Amino acid sequence: MKRREEVAAYIFISPYLISALIFTVGLLAFALYISLCKWNIFTSPHYVGLKNYLKIFKSKEFIRALFNIFWYSLIVVTFQTIIAMLMATLLNKPIPGSSFFRTFFYAPSVTSSVVISMIFWWLYLKTGFLNLAIGKIFLLFHAHWKNIDWLNDPRGLFQLIAGAFDKKINYSEWYFTGPSITWMAIMFQAIYTTSPTFMIMFLAALQNIPSSLYESASIDGASQWTQFIRITVPLLRPVIMMVVVLGTIGTLQLFDYVKIMTAGGPLGTTMVPVYLIYRETLGTEGPIRAGYGAAMAFILAAIIFIFTYLQRRFIEKGTERYY
Repeated sequence: MKRREEVAAYIFISPYLISALIFTVGLLAFALYISLCKWNIFTSPHYVGLKNYLKIFKSKEFIRALFNIFWYSLIVVTFQTIIAMLMATLLNKPIPGSSFFRTFFYAPSVTSSVVISMIFWWLYLKTGFLNLAIGKIFLLFHAHWKNIDWLNDPRGLFQLIAGAFDKKINYSEWYFTGPSITWMAIMFQAIYTTSPTFMIMFLAALQNIPSSLYESASIDGASQWTQFIRITVPLLRPVIMMVVVLGTIGTLQLFDYVKIMTAGGPLGTTMVPVYLIYRETLGTEGPIRAGYGAAMAFILAAIIFIFTYLQRRFIEKGTERYY
């Protein structure tokens, strides 16, 4: 009877197991083999060993893509986590219309990334609404706003700061320029569209915190800020850990915004590893180098694994008491 139950169980899960073996394990093994080959898709793969990997570590373009995605992950994950937590805390209060605001805030997260990208593309035009709105605000103070081409401005944050002190950082020294104006514009878009998703996670966790804790703190004279710091944040640590890990994985895999809005420009300031893998594998801007692209994909996967491991090791530490 036990053996029959086991056989029946495996029969029921066999469709998933077969599809996983073919489309996950099989494709992963094939990609690993291709990463060790020189292959243009139309001819037979030619084994070259670790040459693709060695070439990647010497590629300034790939290193710069990693540098760009580092800034993106650092800024986007930090702000989206803070904003999501604050939004959830606000909507957890018994305020009129809270259900409407939850739906309103969450709407960008369920909208197609292509649609969102096109909307922001129109907003970021040099003659778009954003420059118009800022210009109107400047007029209120009798000042003039010079329109910015948000999606085609390679000036970096540190370049702008240095320029304010009559210093100059050349574009060739891209590791000192900081995130470009275009890159920061895409960061704002990402924060706007991803924060509501994590807001829902924080909101669910907040509703599981016993109200008696806040009542006791209020009786003891604790202010709202003290309650937030001493009660809310510590009890949200497991969710904060999950949000940071998921956010980091998502940002390191960024592709759609870059593909639709900038294609890695201007001057490579928005180039990211996944778009570079796509470009090299399909040869959209040069010869097809599928083996080279597969090698980059495995290096990126290793980087994501390392970041996730470190975050789980240091952020998750001490959260067990809050589960």
